[in-house]
Amino acid sequence: MRKLLLIPALVICSNLFSQTLQQIESKRVHLPNGWSLTPVGKDLSLGDLPLNMAVSPSKKLIAVTNNGQSVQSLQLIDAWNDKVLSTVVIPKSWYGIKFSSDERFLYASGGNDNWILKYAIKSNQLVLNDSISLGKKWPNKISPTGIELDDARKTMYVGTKENNSLYVVDLASKKTIDTIKLDGEAYGCLLSPDKKRLYVSVWGADEVVIVNTTDRKISDHIKVGDNPNELCLSKSGKLLYVANANDNSVSVINTQTLKVIETLSAALFPDAPPGSTSNGLALSTDEKTLYIANADNNCLAVFDVSKVGLSKSNGFIPTGWYPTNVKVIGKKIFVTNGKGFSSQANPYGPNPVRKREEVVYQGGDITKPIEVQYIAGLFKGTMS
Repeated sequence: MRKLLLIPALVICSNLFSQTLQQIESKRVHLPNGWSLTPVGKDLSLGDLPLNMAVSPSKKLIAVTNNGQSVQSLQLIDAWNDKVLSTVVIPKSWYGIKFSSDERFLYASGGNDNWILKYAIKSNQLVLNDSISLGKKWPNKISPTGIELDDARKTMYVGTKENNSLYVVDLASKKTIDTIKLDGEAYGCLLSPDKKRLYVSVWGADEVVIVNTTDRKISDHIKVGDNPNELCLSKSGKLLYVANANDNSVSVINTQTLKVIETLSAALFPDAPPGSTSNGLALSTDEKTLYIANADNNCLAVFDVSKVGLSKSNGFIPTGWYPTNVKVIGKKIFVTNGKGFSSQANPYGPNPVRKREEVVYQGGDITKPIEVQYIAGLFKGTMS
């Protein structure tokens, strides 16, 4: 399986990264499960389990939200020079992250604290500016996920996964003006180019719902694959791509007919059982190529989507361990590797007899004592 992953990727990566076989092999890393990694491209150290990226409107900046078991954080990346500009600790976080249209602010999901945190971007540094509460903190069940903004209308849309809802927030008053119940946990939300529709991937109901932003009502339900998460729209808004994590697939939706016109298999083999965990996707700048992050295959699946309804696989690009998200800026592909390139030793614990660290449900541990090295917090992410 490891060889099949590498060989087709070399055809693609030879042009993208100009790396020789010897250079790729020199970076080979063996994992505890017997697999090995041969990540291509340059790499950048990130925090604990980077789960999502957002690209700024100018495409100069990338924001990353790190949502792992230890210290959770937000990071601001210089996309042109490939360096970390700012890192701030966030008590709790999960997936949602979005730049304002003027690029002055970054909004981030606060996880089970049930708020959205607003950061000002000053001299390329993230500075906490404000917060928007959706309700009382955990154990009150809300837990925000994906975030979308309509700056012109001063409106924010927030999906949630604990009470299966879409919150509509007035940014001026910071008040929730509507709550729309969904049939399952929400993951991502994405506005159409004309801002008249909001697409929401409903993780727990295997569907994408369409919300009319004028009357704030659900107008349509579109059944897709198992466990839909990341959404990606073409520039025209005519095609919507949906990554389905539990069945190795991407659903392609015609947004005019509201029908699934094609289902792409992102797995390593045509009849492979579920297990690729296709959870992120991005179109190339010319929109002829679709890149799909296969977390449990440690690769990007690459598809030629230049002919609608006649897409074909172009192979795979090897990444780091557990790629969670992918974005494209110009000719550069950015991938967040949730577990980085390797695991780490934990000689200082944890001790199964003496508990030194409190494990918080879906929350990080800012005060983690140095002598505790809980294995779930030792997978430090990277960006390829």
